Amino acid sequence: MNLRNVAIIAHVDHGKTTLVDQLLAQSGVFRANEATTERAMDSNDQERERGITILAKCTSVLWNGKAGETRINIIDTPGHADFGGEVERILGMVDGCVLLVDAEEGVMPQTKFVLTKALKMGLRPILCINKVDRAHADPDRVHNAAFDLFAAIGATDEQLDFPHIYASGRAGWATLDLNQPSDNLSPLFDLIVDHVPAPKQVEAKDKPFQILNVLIESDPFLGRLLTGRIESGKAVPGMAIKALSRDGKTIEQGRITKVLAFRGLKRQPVDDAEAGDIVAIAGMSKATVADTLCALEVTEALPAQPIDPPTISMTVSVNDSPLAGREGDKVQSRVIRDRLLKEAEANVAIRVTETGGKDAFEVAGRGELQLGVLIENMRREGFELSISRPRVVYQTGENGERLEPIEDVVIDVDDEYSGVVIEKLSARKAELTDMGPSGAGKTRIQLKCPSRALIGYQGEFLTDTRGSGVLNRVFSHYEPHKGAIEGRLKGVLVSNGDGETAAFALWNLEERGVMFVGAGEKTYQGMIIGENSRSDDLDVNPMKGKQLTNVRAAGKDEAVRLTPPRRPSLEQAIAYIEEDELVEVTPKSIRLRKQVLNPSFRKKRVREE
Repeated sequence: MNLRNVAIIAHVDHGKTTLVDQLLAQSGVFRANEATTERAMDSNDQERERGITILAKCTSVLWNGKAGETRINIIDTPGHADFGGEVERILGMVDGCVLLVDAEEGVMPQTKFVLTKALKMGLRPILCINKVDRAHADPDRVHNAAFDLFAAIGATDEQLDFPHIYASGRAGWATLDLNQPSDNLSPLFDLIVDHVPAPKQVEAKDKPFQILNVLIESDPFLGRLLTGRIESGKAVPGMAIKALSRDGKTIEQGRITKVLAFRGLKRQPVDDAEAGDIVAIAGMSKATVADTLCALEVTEALPAQPIDPPTISMTVSVNDSPLAGREGDKVQSRVIRDRLLKEAEANVAIRVTETGGKDAFEVAGRGELQLGVLIENMRREGFELSISRPRVVYQTGENGERLEPIEDVVIDVDDEYSGVVIEKLSARKAELTDMGPSGAGKTRIQLKCPSRALIGYQGEFLTDTRGSGVLNRVFSHYEPHKGAIEGRLKGVLVSNGDGETAAFALWNLEERGVMFVGAGEKTYQGMIIGENSRSDDLDVNPMKGKQLTNVRAAGKDEAVRLTPPRRPSLEQAIAYIEEDELVEVTPKSIRLRKQVLNPSFRKKRVREE
């Protein structure tokens, strides 16, 4: 049987997972009466809620086309820049890729990022111009822009001779010529089989067994599952193997207990798997990502693809607020440390280090969203944590100068808001590189901007553009430090005591600013209950009730009607806080607080600084 391994790569929201849905449906993976869900590959709770792909996942389809029966292993990848580590890992498992580009939005920052990685590994890309049935689609412009991108990032002559195809993932059709309509994805299947080469590993099927681990999962029945492409030999259950680290040292020896091959959306045990196929192997307990599983006679490890370093870090520490331990059951530093190290083992784009204080850990990743997803997963598992403001990870240049990460930013915004966006980002040390109309009354703005300038900017951006702007960003390179950047312009309202908030007190405080809490909620000294309308912090008493006398009865005055509080989400809270503040995260609550709860000690620290 013919075999093809292909990855589907694209910018976020360009339709990868929806296209994979249709590829699965049209290849006969689902039974006629089987219930199917939309975006079937997004199996994770957070992926469904957020509408984005977070983890790279593998599936497999059988296609009977012009070249006969072919098994196509398809890997669906995340499109968001923060999860680029997932894309970098899996590109080593495939021989070709389908680059999806939205026929209206065109080439975006993440398109450039994933394509650069794919071309560097020598993959042969297929350009799929998706969503050609959209109202403002312009396939010819997008095709030209994609060709310019290929040329700009140094594609070889062979890679520049890429085939292109037009598609509508949602409607489930693809065609090589827009003048010849189609009602299915057969042209795309046939193009993949024709253009993507068969795995060259097939020639090494008689050599000793070797596989490079790319993805790691844990199964409650089978234990650790290690996924990768077999580079040589055969994998057979019961076979004795060993695990080698990157530098060739033996980590452990064991036996393969199960070989699982991808068949549609399910993994099925198989009796053997040959070189070139993508499989999951059970039976090892210590081997992890980038390790080599191999036959006992093999001495050299397979080369692992280097991963780009993290650009943003934050401190995760034990929750030490007065309300700690009331909502979560995992509060000890030892349990938090084990969970973070487990995450770093499975996700190579995250780095965990212990700080001087044993109760706090430095977690570094690609962006606020990636770190936010990790913290959200932990709070759902019952953890209580304190999170610091994200900081950029600096590097030291050859001359000893401090270098900071710079990002490529592409903003699509209604014409009337382009001025305020450029003004705000210029004040944050961003440099405008290109600007022009993008159709439908919108302007596309392209900038180079320091990563630290974008921390906390998303909320302000949505306010400035009345929620209509779209901001896309991806890490570009390091540059010398650009100097101080102004932070949050408004101060906060801080509770000066412990207790429950009173509606009467909050009603009187509303003229001071925007509230983050409602009536009848527990609060404590040093907790942030709202945003001040001025630039300084203000200690207030949110628990003060109405003073009642014989003359002044409870129901005499007007009824207290409170404005609904502005409750920040986890990402908004992390982006909002300043250096002297923390986010308290529990399974049921997200609270903002000062690092130093006592107001006297806070003032003393400010005086000392």
